[in-house]
Amino acid sequence: MNIFVINSGSSSIKYQLFRWPAEQPVCSGLVERVGSEQATISHKVFAEGVPTEQRLTLPLPDHEAGLHKVVHLLTDGVIQDPSDIDVVGHRVVHGGESFSQATPITPEVKAEIQRLFGLAPLHNPANYLGIEVAERVFPRARQVAVFDTAFHQTLPEKAFRYALPTALYTEQRIRRYGFHGTSHQYVAAQAAAYLGQPDARLITIHLGNGCSMAAVRGGQSLDTSMGFSPLAGLVMGTRSGDVDPSILLHLTGPLGYSPEQVNTLLNKESGMLGLAGSNDMRDISQALAAGDAAAQLAYDIYAYRIRQYIGAYAAVLNGLDAIIFTAGVGENDALVRQLVCQDIDFFGLVLAEAQNQQRQPGLRDLSAPGSRAKILVVPTNEELEIAQQCAALFASAS
Repeated sequence: MNIFVINSGSSSIKYQLFRWPAEQPVCSGLVERVGSEQATISHKVFAEGVPTEQRLTLPLPDHEAGLHKVVHLLTDGVIQDPSDIDVVGHRVVHGGESFSQATPITPEVKAEIQRLFGLAPLHNPANYLGIEVAERVFPRARQVAVFDTAFHQTLPEKAFRYALPTALYTEQRIRRYGFHGTSHQYVAAQAAAYLGQPDARLITIHLGNGCSMAAVRGGQSLDTSMGFSPLAGLVMGTRSGDVDPSILLHLTGPLGYSPEQVNTLLNKESGMLGLAGSNDMRDISQALAAGDAAAQLAYDIYAYRIRQYIGAYAAVLNGLDAIIFTAGVGENDALVRQLVCQDIDFFGLVLAEAQNQQRQPGLRDLSAPGSRAKILVVPTNEELEIAQQCAALFASAS
């Protein structure tokens, strides 16, 4: 079964093709700057695990043009025809309370994704567009949506409800939803398998430009740092994470900010960008090495917030078997891991400093001898998780 996974962003398309049940992709790629005269495509084809990469720069006016170009690359030796694709799996960020698992896409499902545009305005419209385009480009394939929020539908009501009037939940569905669920689910499963503990008490720490954490026990999410939107929780690349709500009242009252200005401030001008002048941790790391005080403070605040959540989630789980770092920053930034794990031995976490500085592929155990809980780096693979869920969906239906 050929499963083609699409992660469609506002100006990008990330994709992988799996010849299931093989978990190594046949090819993968990234289309960037869609809508530009200088769009780029990075396309990799894997032969016995060894990639051959092709890079293109070309005008792509829209996502449909981008996906057609991807199909052209696929038919150049990977597949014969678009009809060879059996399943297209789509990452969709927000599924509200409607979806708790991978779901075949129907007109009703598409209408619900549209209805949720307001809850994920930066993501759901782009995800929806990817579905619309894929339906035209791959008319024979079965289309499946895998929702970032689905993994967190196991949160108990005491964790997902806010202390607001009940009507705001029952009528407006204002609650904690959580995001990055596909990543949290994947790395938690990998960690549990490594530990040999299906019921492991895990804290998963997804650190990219967007950041979130989850408390996971027995493969189920019990709490998560993002909330009604992807703005809450940790300090992120450009997002503030948790702030006192009265700050918003102060901004829109005495300071005269409009709601649009507040939205831009919190989502696009805050986080590491607001603290250190950049949302790229590599740039901030270089500034830190040069003695920049703002960069040092930004790193300290970033790590401090993560440690706060580790303490909270260890309490939620009533114990701890492992913490898991994943995504671009979590997998690659040794300083972040060091700052998070220092002075936290109360939880039985002791970092192996030498191993932490080494870069190696695959799952890494960075726990020092005597560490009662494991410190793991688990590379995330959301596309593989989506493919697994698509395959399981049709296996259960057959």
